[in-house]
Amino acid sequence: MAANATNKPSQLLPLELMDKCVGSRIHTVIKSDKEIVGTLLGFDDFVNMVLEDVTELEITPGGRFTKLDQILLNENNVTMLIPGRERPEGNVLR
Repeated sequence: MAANATNKPSQLLPLELMDKCVGSRIHTVIKSDKEIVGTLLGFDDFVNMVLEDVTELEITPGGRFTKLDQILLNENNVTMLIPGRERPEGNVLR
C-alpha cells in the first residue's frame, strides 16, 4: 500500500502552473497565424495575460518579427502556452 503512495505523480492545476511562470519567459501560440514570446507579468482566472519584452512572430512564408514593450493578451486567442521557452527552435515556427 505504501509503495503506491510514493509512485503517485504530483498533480499541478493549470493556474498553479501559470502562477509559477510569472516573471518567466513563455511562448504563446494564438489562433491567428502568430506566436508570441514574452515575459509573463501577470494573469487572471480566465488566463488573460500581461506580457512584457514581447516578440510577435508572424507565421508566413516571409515570417515577420515585431517587438513590443508590453501587451494584454486576451484568453480567447490563446491556443497553447509553452512555459520557459525563449523562442522557437530553428527557422520554422511550425
